[in-house]
Amino acid sequence: MPWSIHLAGHHHSFRDLRTLLAKATPHRSGDALAGLAAESAEERVAAQYLLADLPLAHFLEDPLIPYEDNEVTRLIVDRHDANAFHTVSAMSVGEFRDWLLAYETDSKALAAVAPGLTPEMVAAVSKIMANQDLILVASKCEVVSRFRNTLGLRGRLSVRLQPNHPTDNMRGIAASMLDGLLMGCGDAVIGINPATDQVSTTCALLHLMDDLISRYEIPTQSCVLAHVTTQLRAIEQGAPVDLVFQSIAGSQAANKSFGINLALLGEARDAALSLGRGTLGNDGMYFETGQGSALSANGHHGIDQQTMEARAYAVAREFSPLLVNTVVGFIGPEYLYDGKQIIRAGLEDHFCGKLLGLPMGCDVCYTNHAEADQDDMDNLLTLLGVAGCNYIMGVPGADDIMLGYQSTSFHDAHYLRQVLNKRPAPEFEAWLEKAGIADSQGHLRDNPPALADAPLALGLMP
Repeated sequence: MPWSIHLAGHHHSFRDLRTLLAKATPHRSGDALAGLAAESAEERVAAQYLLADLPLAHFLEDPLIPYEDNEVTRLIVDRHDANAFHTVSAMSVGEFRDWLLAYETDSKALAAVAPGLTPEMVAAVSKIMANQDLILVASKCEVVSRFRNTLGLRGRLSVRLQPNHPTDNMRGIAASMLDGLLMGCGDAVIGINPATDQVSTTCALLHLMDDLISRYEIPTQSCVLAHVTTQLRAIEQGAPVDLVFQSIAGSQAANKSFGINLALLGEARDAALSLGRGTLGNDGMYFETGQGSALSANGHHGIDQQTMEARAYAVAREFSPLLVNTVVGFIGPEYLYDGKQIIRAGLEDHFCGKLLGLPMGCDVCYTNHAEADQDDMDNLLTLLGVAGCNYIMGVPGADDIMLGYQSTSFHDAHYLRQVLNKRPAPEFEAWLEKAGIADSQGHLRDNPPALADAPLALGLMP
């Protein structure tokens, strides 16, 4: 079905829904690389005009990828909750935007409608929203998840402690873990990206984290971000697996490039739950995403990268994860060229994920060859904090020496908690005070007594 409009004396025509969505998207290098971006600001505005008038129900009638060809599309269609959708079913995309921004639309209303929204609907409305709109609506969403602590409560900000090492050196990783804990980080997860995807390494890292968590009774969870099949083999060998991790994307072809499908993810979730390691809840999965991954895999089906990113959130939603985050600037300037594009993408991703009911975090990051710097990341970090982001990354010095990219540091998390009056997860906050790491005001202390023997216990002393 083609759409057309006259604007400023010019005629603009869009041959199908994919084209309309792509042309309405704020400019980014990945869509230009794929030949999908608007050719001018005028064409983008024309597409946004038409998109605003499009009924939300149209997205149920016109799948971007055919139902019979793609298991992600089948998941989106089959899981759609018509009763939840009823509240907004008669609205256009523009009217939906107005409803989202209304005073009366609170966190309860947003949670109620979430199962009735498809990724394409939330991607579409994000394309006609300003950055401040994305922040306001996301700030009204409260998505709570639980494993050994409670994440996502209003007024809270959690941190993934990311102690990566380029050779998986146990002492180096242990030192980074201790550094992060002493800075009040680690309540989202202590999560290690292994340098090599080997079962033996995965098991060794899992035991290292489990020993630390058990010894000091830390109310958090661990994860080794190896491939899901490696983690399944670790479970078979009796490793102490808390969360099962996997990178995911928004199409069957892109997920195939990751070596996964929905059935495998279901098997992994069942395996994680069978261990019964959660104490407060059973949200045992951790997913990461990022704009551009489907295009990298040639699995984007001519769809813009932000809409494909939103489709990945349908995959995540199926498995009730504890954590989901967009690694927003990780792939590089081919997809998000500079700080401006990274900031916009981070706000879009967080908004879309929260609106779909996901416990969204963000790896506020960039690669060294992008036209971005740490000032850009400070800006995005602060905006996401205002938007109610569930968690961010804590990397020693903000420089991941294994993955080779720039992220956020332990100190950055402490800054954001101070400036926005945010606290860690409640159980973790109580532990920080009990351990003498922080006082009742959240202020960090030196030489906490509960961790005095940690350097020796972790093998850091000669």
